Amino acid sequence: MVSYTVPGLSDEQSTQVIGTLQERLSAYNDLHLTLKHVHWNVVGPSFISVHEMIDPQVEVVRGYADEVAERIATMGGSPKGTVGAIAADRTWDDYSIGRDTALAHLGALDLVYVGVVEDNRKAIEMAGEIDPVTEDMLIGQTAELEKFQWFVRAHLEDMGGSLANAGATTEEDAAEASR
Repeated sequence: MVSYTVPGLSDEQSTQVIGTLQERLSAYNDLHLTLKHVHWNVVGPSFISVHEMIDPQVEVVRGYADEVAERIATMGGSPKGTVGAIAADRTWDDYSIGRDTALAHLGALDLVYVGVVEDNRKAIEMAGEIDPVTEDMLIGQTAELEKFQWFVRAHLEDMGGSLANAGATTEEDAAEASR
């Protein structure tokens, strides 16, 4: 329970929004670490373009984590940014690709973005029923994440618009299909 919240929201509403934001905070913290992992472990002919494409994504996602944490605090909650919080909130598996080609990582990273964006859209829907300020913040973040996913998918797309990793359900399968 919160001891105070923003004007216009009940403690119960704030508690619900804070819980959803905590899940987004953990997802963003995990995502920026995953992106940095990809940045460090990508190899092959497209190394430099992918290496340099990933770093700005890392910085933006770190900023989203900070923005979400500050919103939690604004609403009277206590943001949890620890490794333990990420593990406790995690509904996804740890990123599974080590040193590999740019295309393999991008194929797997596409699936990571699918999960984050889908969960963000659920959070947007919940926030839209309770708190338009949080909803607006999440909409803006999700739009940028979708653009990052487009950058990733541009490397995986053929002339006909098909993705190399189409139909893959695991990062390993997506990486293999994209190599």
